[in-house]
Amino acid sequence: MSTESLRIVWIYPDLLSTYGDRGNALILARRARQRGFPVEVLEVRSDQRLPSTADIYLIGGGEDGPQALGAQRLLADGGLHRAVAQGSVVFGVCAGYQLLGTSFFAKGTLCAGLELLDLSSDRGPTRAVGELAGEIDPRLGVPALTGFENHGGRTHLGPGVSPLARVTAGVGNDGATEGAWRGKLLGTYSHGPALARNPALADLLLRWATGAHQLPPLDDTWSDRLRAERRTAVAAAARA
Repeated sequence: MSTESLRIVWIYPDLLSTYGDRGNALILARRARQRGFPVEVLEVRSDQRLPSTADIYLIGGGEDGPQALGAQRLLADGGLHRAVAQGSVVFGVCAGYQLLGTSFFAKGTLCAGLELLDLSSDRGPTRAVGELAGEIDPRLGVPALTGFENHGGRTHLGPGVSPLARVTAGVGNDGATEGAWRGKLLGTYSHGPALARNPALADLLLRWATGAHQLPPLDDTWSDRLRAERRTAVAAAARA
């Protein structure tokens, strides 16, 4: 972690920012500040150099064209690869998740990914739209995932990564698994924003970034109510 403050970088908000993904930066910053950590949030546009010494990097969702352009610029920049080599945390959502892998499709074209995670993405037979839920890998110590997905891709995991969750509602990667993680890199198809609906996941990223084994608890009454509401809605839809 940085010596002066926790540095959070939101990567290319001009290209990759759909479904309220900016909320992930807001949630991380708020939960860190509530625990007394000084925080600096940097929004780095696609025409700017990416700093390689931040603690957490966030990549949001986007349409095909911006996704492909974002991957090209991140590959040319090299800053994210240097940050990962130095132990930084990376959290990718939807298009941001796909471009962490080896390849993905955009506008019918196979595009090179960042090769930071052992996975590849292609097009599925149908578009996945709706509530997404799953049981998160118990090694992460995080309760069930809840979110919203809207993507046409299917993601195939290699042996170098683990699924983030086992799907209980929705599609995720392929109808069986959702997201992926390795080390301090984590990706998901969950919008919502993901960290607003999954505050324990936000705290996991903060623990990775700060090196803390535990963080002081916060009052999550409202997020717990939201999570309960969405779980009830998903269960009701499954019974219908």
